[in-house]
Amino acid sequence: MDSALVLGAGGITGIAWQLGLITGLRAAGADLTGADLFVGTSAGSVTGTLLAAGVDPVDAQRLEARLGESDPPIRPDWARGSEAFAILNDEGREPASIRAAVGELALAAEVIDEEPYVAALARRLPVHEWPAHPLKIAAVRAETGEPVTWDHTSEVPLDRAVAASCAVPCIFPPVTIGGSRYVDGGVRSGTNADLATGAARIVVLAPLAPVRMRGAPASEIDALRRGSKVALVGPDEEALDALGPNVFDTSRWEPAIEAAVRQGHREAARIKAIWES
Repeated sequence: MDSALVLGAGGITGIAWQLGLITGLRAAGADLTGADLFVGTSAGSVTGTLLAAGVDPVDAQRLEARLGESDPPIRPDWARGSEAFAILNDEGREPASIRAAVGELALAAEVIDEEPYVAALARRLPVHEWPAHPLKIAAVRAETGEPVTWDHTSEVPLDRAVAASCAVPCIFPPVTIGGSRYVDGGVRSGTNADLATGAARIVVLAPLAPVRMRGAPASEIDALRRGSKVALVGPDEEALDALGPNVFDTSRWEPAIEAAVRQGHREAARIKAIWES
Protein backbone atom coordinates (compact mmCIF):
# COMPACT_ATOMS: atom_id res chain seq x y z
CA MET A 1 0.00 0.00 0.00
CA ASP A 2 1.51 3.28 -1.13
CA SER A 3 -0.62 6.07 0.36
CA ALA A 4 -3.22 6.54 3.11
CA LEU A 5 -5.39 9.49 4.09
CA VAL A 6 -6.43 9.44 7.75
CA LEU A 7 -9.48 11.55 8.62
CA GLY A 8 -10.01 12.27 12.30
CA ALA A 9 -12.87 13.15 14.61
CA GLY A 10 -14.24 16.68 14.83
CA GLY A 11 -18.02 16.92 14.60
CA ILE A 12 -19.94 18.72 11.88
CA THR A 13 -17.42 21.52 11.65
CA GLY A 14 -14.65 18.92 11.35
CA ILE A 15 -16.28 17.45 8.25
CA ALA A 16 -16.50 20.94 6.75
CA TRP A 17 -12.85 21.64 7.54
CA GLN A 18 -11.68 18.36 6.03
CA LEU A 19 -13.64 18.88 2.81
CA GLY A 20 -12.44 22.46 2.48
CA LEU A 21 -8.84 21.55 3.21
CA ILE A 22 -8.84 18.73 0.65
CA THR A 23 -10.36 21.10 -1.90
CA GLY A 24 -7.74 23.78 -1.25
CA LEU A 25 -4.87 21.29 -1.30
CA ARG A 26 -6.02 19.87 -4.63
CA ALA A 27 -6.39 23.32 -6.17
CA ALA A 28 -2.81 24.09 -5.12
CA GLY A 29 -1.39 20.87 -6.55
CA ALA A 30 -1.61 18.38 -3.66
CA ASP A 31 -4.44 15.99 -4.54
CA LEU A 32 -5.22 13.55 -1.70
CA THR A 33 -8.39 12.14 -3.27
CA GLY A 34 -6.47 9.32 -4.93
CA ALA A 35 -5.24 7.76 -1.69
CA ASP A 36 -4.91 3.99 -1.74
CA LEU A 37 -6.65 3.81 1.67
CA PHE A 38 -9.02 6.04 3.61
CA VAL A 39 -9.25 5.72 7.41
CA GLY A 40 -12.21 7.44 9.07
CA THR A 41 -13.04 8.16 12.69
CA SER A 42 -16.32 9.87 13.67
CA ALA A 43 -16.53 12.97 11.43
CA GLY A 44 -13.75 11.42 9.38
CA SER A 45 -15.91 8.36 8.71
CA VAL A 46 -18.30 10.64 6.81
CA THR A 47 -15.52 12.37 4.87
CA GLY A 48 -13.75 9.07 4.23
CA THR A 49 -16.91 7.42 2.94
CA LEU A 50 -17.56 10.29 0.54
CA LEU A 51 -14.01 10.26 -0.82
CA ALA A 52 -13.76 6.47 -1.06
CA ALA A 53 -17.02 6.47 -3.02
CA GLY A 54 -15.55 8.95 -5.50
CA VAL A 55 -17.65 11.95 -4.47
CA ASP A 56 -15.82 15.12 -5.44
CA PRO A 57 -14.99 17.17 -2.31
CA VAL A 58 -16.55 20.27 -3.88
CA ASP A 59 -19.81 18.37 -4.43
CA ALA A 60 -19.56 16.92 -0.91
CA GLN A 61 -19.57 20.45 0.50
CA ARG A 62 -23.27 20.58 -0.41
CA LEU A 63 -23.98 17.98 2.28
CA GLU A 64 -27.01 18.97 4.34
CA ALA A 65 -25.41 20.10 7.57
CA ARG A 66 -28.38 21.74 9.27
CA LEU A 67 -31.18 19.86 11.00
CA GLY A 68 -34.44 19.61 9.10
CA GLU A 69 -38.02 19.31 10.30
CA SER A 70 -37.87 15.51 10.02
CA ASP A 71 -34.65 15.21 12.03
CA PRO A 72 -34.67 14.40 15.75
CA PRO A 73 -33.38 17.25 17.94
CA ILE A 74 -30.02 16.77 19.63
CA ARG A 75 -30.66 16.20 23.36
CA PRO A 76 -27.36 15.62 25.16
CA ASP A 77 -27.16 14.06 28.61
CA TRP A 78 -24.98 16.82 30.03
CA ALA A 79 -24.38 15.23 33.43
CA ARG A 80 -23.09 11.93 32.04
CA GLY A 81 -21.40 13.76 29.17
CA SER A 82 -19.35 15.89 31.55
CA GLU A 83 -18.31 12.75 33.41
CA ALA A 84 -17.33 11.06 30.15
CA PHE A 85 -15.28 14.08 29.07
CA ALA A 86 -13.41 14.06 32.38
CA ILE A 87 -12.65 10.36 32.02
CA LEU A 88 -11.42 10.78 28.45
CA ASN A 89 -8.96 13.40 29.65
CA ASP A 90 -7.72 11.49 32.70
CA GLU A 91 -4.07 10.78 31.91
CA GLY A 92 -3.78 8.53 34.94
CA ARG A 93 -6.20 5.88 33.66
CA GLU A 94 -5.40 2.98 31.37
CA PRO A 95 -6.88 3.33 27.86
CA ALA A 96 -8.94 0.13 28.19
CA SER A 97 -10.42 1.41 31.47
CA ILE A 98 -11.27 4.75 29.85
CA ARG A 99 -13.06 3.10 26.94
CA ALA A 100 -15.05 0.77 29.19
CA ALA A 101 -16.10 3.55 31.57
CA VAL A 102 -17.15 5.89 28.75
CA GLY A 103 -19.03 3.06 27.03
CA GLU A 104 -20.95 2.38 30.24
CA LEU A 105 -21.93 6.03 30.50
CA ALA A 106 -22.99 6.09 26.86
CA LEU A 107 -25.26 3.08 27.37
CA ALA A 108 -26.92 4.74 30.37
CA ALA A 109 -27.24 8.21 28.80
CA GLU A 110 -30.69 9.66 28.19
CA VAL A 111 -30.40 10.94 24.61
CA ILE A 112 -32.39 10.66 21.38
CA ASP A 113 -33.56 7.27 20.15
CA GLU A 114 -31.19 5.19 18.07
CA GLU A 115 -33.14 4.58 14.87
CA PRO A 116 -34.10 8.22 14.16
CA TYR A 117 -30.44 9.14 14.73
CA VAL A 118 -29.20 6.51 12.28
CA ALA A 119 -31.84 7.48 9.72
CA ALA A 120 -31.01 11.19 9.94
CA LEU A 121 -27.33 10.53 9.30
CA ALA A 122 -27.99 7.99 6.53
CA ARG A 123 -30.28 10.46 4.75
CA ARG A 124 -27.35 12.82 4.34
CA LEU A 125 -24.99 10.29 2.80
CA PRO A 126 -25.23 10.00 -1.00
CA VAL A 127 -23.80 6.46 -0.83
CA HIS A 128 -25.20 3.54 1.18
CA GLU A 129 -23.11 0.58 0.08
CA TRP A 130 -19.46 0.04 0.92
CA PRO A 131 -17.30 1.51 -1.85
CA ALA A 132 -14.90 -0.76 -3.70
CA HIS A 133 -12.05 1.57 -2.75
CA PRO A 134 -10.36 0.56 0.55
CA LEU A 135 -12.01 2.28 3.52
CA LYS A 136 -11.64 1.57 7.25
CA ILE A 137 -14.08 2.93 9.83
CA ALA A 138 -13.25 2.96 13.55
CA ALA A 139 -15.64 2.54 16.48
CA VAL A 140 -15.69 1.18 20.04
CA ARG A 141 -17.93 -1.54 21.48
CA ALA A 142 -19.82 0.16 24.30
CA GLU A 143 -20.35 -2.93 26.45
CA THR A 144 -16.66 -3.79 26.68
CA GLY A 145 -14.63 -0.80 25.45
CA GLU A 146 -13.14 -3.01 22.71
CA PRO A 147 -11.94 -1.06 19.64
CA VAL A 148 -13.33 -2.28 16.33
CA THR A 149 -12.54 -1.57 12.69
CA TRP A 150 -14.95 -2.21 9.85
CA ASP A 151 -14.39 -2.41 6.10
CA HIS A 152 -16.24 -3.87 3.13
CA THR A 153 -15.48 -7.41 4.32
CA SER A 154 -17.10 -6.94 7.73
CA GLU A 155 -20.69 -7.53 6.61
CA VAL A 156 -21.77 -4.44 8.54
CA PRO A 157 -24.19 -2.01 6.83
CA LEU A 158 -22.28 1.12 5.84
CA ASP A 159 -24.94 3.48 7.21
CA ARG A 160 -24.75 1.86 10.64
CA ALA A 161 -20.95 1.72 10.63
CA VAL A 162 -20.76 5.48 9.97
CA ALA A 163 -23.50 6.22 12.52
CA ALA A 164 -21.68 4.16 15.14
CA SER A 165 -18.35 5.83 14.44
CA CYS A 166 -20.08 9.22 14.85
CA ALA A 167 -22.01 8.27 18.02
CA VAL A 168 -20.40 10.72 20.44
CA PRO A 169 -21.06 9.31 23.94
CA CYS A 170 -23.89 10.99 25.85
CA ILE A 171 -24.78 13.15 22.84
CA PHE A 172 -25.88 10.48 20.38
CA PRO A 173 -27.06 6.93 21.15
CA PRO A 174 -24.86 3.86 20.79
CA VAL A 175 -25.66 2.05 17.53
CA THR A 176 -26.71 -1.60 17.45
CA ILE A 177 -24.82 -3.85 15.04
CA GLY A 178 -24.97 -7.63 15.23
CA GLY A 179 -26.47 -7.61 18.71
CA SER A 180 -23.83 -5.32 20.21
CA ARG A 181 -23.84 -1.55 20.64
CA TYR A 182 -21.08 0.74 19.45
CA VAL A 183 -19.94 4.32 20.08
CA ASP A 184 -17.66 6.89 18.53
CA GLY A 185 -14.22 5.69 17.40
CA GLY A 186 -12.83 8.86 18.97
CA VAL A 187 -13.23 7.19 22.37
CA ARG A 188 -10.09 5.25 21.43
CA SER A 189 -8.31 7.98 19.47
CA GLY A 190 -9.13 11.16 17.63
CA THR A 191 -7.44 9.74 14.53
CA ASN A 192 -6.88 5.98 14.91
CA ALA A 193 -3.96 6.70 12.61
CA ASP A 194 -2.33 3.37 13.41
CA LEU A 195 -4.92 1.76 11.11
CA ALA A 196 -2.83 3.16 8.24
CA THR A 197 0.25 1.21 9.32
CA GLY A 198 2.03 -0.19 6.28
CA ALA A 199 1.39 2.73 3.95
CA ALA A 200 4.55 4.37 2.67
CA ARG A 201 3.03 7.87 2.74
CA ILE A 202 0.39 8.99 5.21
CA VAL A 203 -1.42 12.30 5.63
CA VAL A 204 -3.49 12.76 8.80
CA LEU A 205 -6.18 15.45 8.86
CA ALA A 206 -7.11 15.95 12.52
CA PRO A 207 -9.70 18.67 13.24
CA LEU A 208 -9.22 18.30 17.01
CA ALA A 209 -5.42 18.20 17.01
CA PRO A 210 -4.92 21.74 18.38
CA VAL A 211 -7.70 21.62 20.97
CA ARG A 212 -8.04 18.09 22.43
CA MET A 213 -5.43 16.00 24.20
CA ARG A 214 -6.64 12.93 22.30
CA GLY A 215 -7.25 14.78 19.04
CA ALA A 216 -4.14 13.28 17.42
CA PRO A 217 -2.21 11.15 19.91
CA ALA A 218 1.52 11.77 19.50
CA SER A 219 2.31 8.11 20.16
CA GLU A 220 0.36 7.06 17.07
CA ILE A 221 2.01 9.61 14.81
CA ASP A 222 5.50 8.90 16.18
CA ALA A 223 5.04 5.15 15.65
CA LEU A 224 3.96 5.67 12.05
CA ARG A 225 6.97 7.87 11.36
CA ARG A 226 9.30 4.98 12.14
CA GLY A 227 8.31 3.29 8.90
CA SER A 228 6.44 5.87 6.83
CA LYS A 229 6.55 9.47 5.66
CA VAL A 230 3.83 11.22 7.66
CA ALA A 231 2.26 14.67 7.62
CA LEU A 232 -0.14 15.76 10.37
CA VAL A 233 -2.46 18.69 9.66
CA GLY A 234 -4.73 20.38 12.19
CA PRO A 235 -6.70 23.61 11.79
CA ASP A 236 -4.50 26.70 11.77
CA GLU A 237 -5.38 29.88 13.65
CA GLU A 238 -7.69 31.25 10.95
CA ALA A 239 -9.48 27.91 10.59
CA LEU A 240 -9.89 27.56 14.37
CA ASP A 241 -11.60 30.94 14.48
CA ALA A 242 -13.95 29.85 11.69
CA LEU A 243 -14.70 26.49 13.33
CA GLY A 244 -15.66 28.06 16.65
CA PRO A 245 -15.89 26.29 20.01
CA ASN A 246 -18.89 24.04 19.25
CA VAL A 247 -18.17 21.19 16.82
CA PHE A 248 -21.92 20.76 16.23
CA ASP A 249 -22.57 24.40 15.27
CA THR A 250 -24.04 24.04 11.78
CA SER A 251 -23.89 27.81 11.20
CA ARG A 252 -20.11 27.38 10.95
CA TRP A 253 -20.30 24.99 7.97
CA GLU A 254 -19.62 27.53 5.21
CA PRO A 255 -17.07 29.64 7.15
CA ALA A 256 -15.17 26.47 8.10
CA ILE A 257 -15.01 25.35 4.48
CA GLU A 258 -13.85 28.73 3.25
CA ALA A 259 -11.10 29.04 5.88
CA ALA A 260 -9.99 25.47 5.24
CA VAL A 261 -9.70 26.04 1.50
CA ARG A 262 -7.33 28.92 2.21
CA GLN A 263 -5.39 26.78 4.69
CA GLY A 264 -5.11 24.09 2.00
CA HIS A 265 -3.34 26.54 -0.27
CA ARG A 266 -0.91 27.42 2.52
CA GLU A 267 -0.22 23.77 3.38
CA ALA A 268 0.02 22.46 -0.18
CA ALA A 269 3.80 22.58 -0.62
CA ARG A 270 4.42 20.69 2.64
CA ILE A 271 1.81 18.05 1.90
CA LYS A 272 2.86 17.63 -1.73
CA ALA A 273 6.44 16.98 -0.61
CA ILE A 274 5.20 14.01 1.45
CA TRP A 275 2.49 12.78 -0.91
CA GLU A 276 4.62 12.72 -4.03
CA SER A 277 7.92 11.62 -2.48
